[in-house]
Amino acid sequence: MKSENILKGLKDRDQRGIARAISLVEENDPLADEILASLDDSFVDQAMVLGITGPPGAGKSTLTDRIISNYRSQGKRVGVIAIDPSSPISGGAILGDRIRMMGHALDQDVVVRSMATRGRLGGLCAAAGAAVRILAGSGCSVIVIETVGVGQSEMDIIRLADITALVLAPGLGDDIQAMKAGLLEVADLLVVNKADCSGADTLAMDMESIAREGENKEQDYAKVCKTVASEGKGIDNLLAAIKSIDASHRDSGERRARREKAYDLEVLDWALEMVKPSIIEKIKKSSHDRKGDPRLQASKLLDQG
Repeated sequence: MKSENILKGLKDRDQRGIARAISLVEENDPLADEILASLDDSFVDQAMVLGITGPPGAGKSTLTDRIISNYRSQGKRVGVIAIDPSSPISGGAILGDRIRMMGHALDQDVVVRSMATRGRLGGLCAAAGAAVRILAGSGCSVIVIETVGVGQSEMDIIRLADITALVLAPGLGDDIQAMKAGLLEVADLLVVNKADCSGADTLAMDMESIAREGENKEQDYAKVCKTVASEGKGIDNLLAAIKSIDASHRDSGERRARREKAYDLEVLDWALEMVKPSIIEKIKKSSHDRKGDPRLQASKLLDQG
C-alpha cells in the first residue's frame, strides 16, 4: 500500500489504513516518515491522551471498555493503544485486551491497536508515541493508552499520556507503599476498582492518604475515584474528574509541559533505536575477551566513536 493510499485511508478514517500506518512505524519502514510528517498537527493538539495503568487483576481492560462506551455515547471517536505482554516464543502480542473489547469490534469510530512489549522497552515508547499521533490524525479525539503492568517500561510509556489513571483493586496485596514512589509521580487519578468488594473503602482511604503525602505546592495531589467497572458504576464521576483535570492542565500549561517532556523521551528512544544496530555490529567485531566489566567495555566502545 503506497503512502498516498495510506494517507487517504487516515483522512477517510479507514481502519485498514490506520493499522497499516502504525505497522509501518513499528517496522521502521521508510514510508513511516512521510506518513507522520503529513499528519494534521491540529488534530494531534486537540486530542486528549489518557493513560491507564495498574497491576494485573485490577480490571483495567473492563474499565477501559466502559470508558470507551461512555465517550462513544458522547459522539467522540476513540483510539486505544493496548500495550500487551509478548509471547515468549513468537514475540507477538497476546491481544487479550482486543478480546475483551470485542463489543466495539463493529464500531468504525473505535480503533484498537495492540502493541507487543517483546520483553523490552526498546523502541516501544517511540512507536507508541507515533501511534498516538496517527490515531489523532485519523480523527480520534480521545486516545487511551492501557499498559500491562507497573514496571519501568510501562511508566516510560505512560508518560506519553496527558492524564494518567492508576487502577487498583482490593485483595491484590499490600504493595501500595512499594509502588508509591514511581506510580504517584505520574498518577493524576487513583481509581479503586471493584469498589463493591470487601476492603475497597480501606484501600481508597490508604490511597488518599498516600496521595496527600506527595502533595506539594506545584501540583495538587491525585484525586481518588471508586468504580465497579463490571457494572458501569462510577464511570460518569471518573470521566467528570478526567474532564476537570484536562481543563485545568490546558489552562495552567501543565499539558504543554508534559507533551514537551514526552516529545524529548520519544526523540531519545528513536535515537537509541537508530544507533543500536551499529553498536551491536561493533560489539560483534570487537576483539575483546568476553570477560571483565561489561560497563567498562561499553565505555571503551563509545570512546572509539
